[in-house]
Amino acid sequence: MATDGQSEYEAVLCVKPEVNVYRIPPRASNRAIRAADWKLDAPDWTGRMRVTARGKVAYVKLEDKISGELFAQAPVVEYPGITVETVSDSSRYFVLRIQDDNGRSAFIGIGFGDRGDSFDFNVALQDHFKWVKQEDEFKKQEQAPDTTPKLDLGFKEGQTITLNIGQSKKKDRSRPQSSGGFGLLPPPPGGKLAPPPSSRSTNHNTQPSVGGSDTGFLLDLDTSNSNSATPSDPTSTASSDLWGDFDSVSTK
Repeated sequence: MATDGQSEYEAVLCVKPEVNVYRIPPRASNRAIRAADWKLDAPDWTGRMRVTARGKVAYVKLEDKISGELFAQAPVVEYPGITVETVSDSSRYFVLRIQDDNGRSAFIGIGFGDRGDSFDFNVALQDHFKWVKQEDEFKKQEQAPDTTPKLDLGFKEGQTITLNIGQSKKKDRSRPQSSGGFGLLPPPPGGKLAPPPSSRSTNHNTQPSVGGSDTGFLLDLDTSNSNSATPSDPTSTASSDLWGDFDSVSTK
């Protein structure tokens, strides 16, 4: 759409290759206009229609199909309005108020052979004046004083702000190792930990193995007991005889 500063430019809103023009009878009363009262089978003129816009005003132009010569035009300042009116018995026909350069005006009837053409014509005018209404509302908002309180986010005099950018990441990367040297070592490649080195040598409660080693263990006990026993103890004397028999058997 063209703005007020670009009113010399003309925008094309809609073009229809064929439109029929009818001479309509004068309006006798305020009753609705009916297209059935026109001579629909014998249009008075047939040509091309172009809908253009220059600033806020739209123009419905009826032109010759071949030469493009202007037959009539209707300046539209509002829609719906008196310049373009619909009929009561069909959506394909309209009443158009045309105007010449001297300011003289007349009412004619126009009609489309296809209902889609009449729909496009109607929508083109609606969209243009919807844009005009929005432009008027924007201008009113710009001219109206703004009474809402504004939020001041600026720094006061002498106020400063400190930003710590990248400090936390830097500390994590340069974490110092413990001075005591008790840092954890990485696990071995196999994923298994070796047992402590002193676990085998410090186990003094190991039971003796079953078999021929029992004889050597008993012989050691016999040697220690024979060196420390006294002859006056009857119990030690009986035990010495027992181990003596065992020794005589083992020597055979």
